Amino acid sequence: MGDFGSAVDALERWAESPDGLAALFVGVFPVTGASVSTVGDILGSETLSASDERAVRIDELQFDLGEGPCWDVVAHGEPVFEPEIQTHPRHRWPAFMEAIRREPIGSIFAFPLSIGTLNIGALDLYHAEPASLSEEHSRQVAAMAEVISRYVMRRALRIAGELEPGENRHGRRAVHQATGFIIAQLGLQPEDAQLLIQGQALVQGRSMTEIAQDIIDGRLTFAKNEGRIEEEP
Repeated sequence: MGDFGSAVDALERWAESPDGLAALFVGVFPVTGASVSTVGDILGSETLSASDERAVRIDELQFDLGEGPCWDVVAHGEPVFEPEIQTHPRHRWPAFMEAIRREPIGSIFAFPLSIGTLNIGALDLYHAEPASLSEEHSRQVAAMAEVISRYVMRRALRIAGELEPGENRHGRRAVHQATGFIIAQLGLQPEDAQLLIQGQALVQGRSMTEIAQDIIDGRLTFAKNEGRIEEEP
């Protein structure tokens, strides 16, 4: 297996071409395959990168059936671990389990791709045999998923033409002020706080300035609840 630090550095080199993202995980962690995908209504369901055809098939089965580990991580924002998915599954996915019953898939691990409150996709890892991820490996995968989350959101915003924070001075000032509110509420880095505003604007079909004003006026706030980031009414 390769070096974790080198893999993290390599993530930046794939910023404009996602094809090689998934292969980085196979080279560093004890897994057979990996995929990076957007899932659900926010950005749609699409495999952005896969290490092999089986990883693509695992994604497609989940997209088509509407169940599986990637849907769970998007719904709850927490990793899913299935070290013995064929013999001792921990979760209930009847259609997905039946679909992979004859596939050489012994274990699956899924990590959320998220920006603040927005769960936008999943990083899925699988192994042909039953296997486990150590705590250290789990932390490392989660750290890489954070980096990929930023890439995925920036890609979506470029496609949607939403990267510019505003064309007028008032809009830029409001976004800057709202970014400060989010930093205070969640402790995010400024870049991630602004990505959260951009993502909210994309999801709601509104401008960044409008979202920023909601945050400034207290109509949209965020809080950490048991380690998870949630919107508050």
